Amino acid sequence: MKDRGKLVIWPAYIDKTKSRRDGRIISRKSSVEAPTLNEINLAAQKLGLNPEVEADKAYPRSWWEKSGRVLIDDTATKTHLSRRICSAIKEMRS
Repeated sequence: MKDRGKLVIWPAYIDKTKSRRDGRIISRKSSVEAPTLNEINLAAQKLGLNPEVEADKAYPRSWWEKSGRVLIDDTATKTHLSRRICSAIKEMRS
């Protein structure tokens, strides 16, 4: 059951290599290439979003692949938080 006050961030939401049809929810310009659960977790910690990693979960559109997900605090819209996480990942990578 979905936790109240939490948002789910799947790696597919912010992956530059995925299409909108495959699950990306932000623009290619804002997204990052092949984000890992660890990178999403560290970025969410840096932003103070209290992340919880669930590595054994599979994204519904690619149910055969256990990509995992990160639960974060619901403090803004999912799109806005996804953009902030991507910018934090870009800072960590550079």
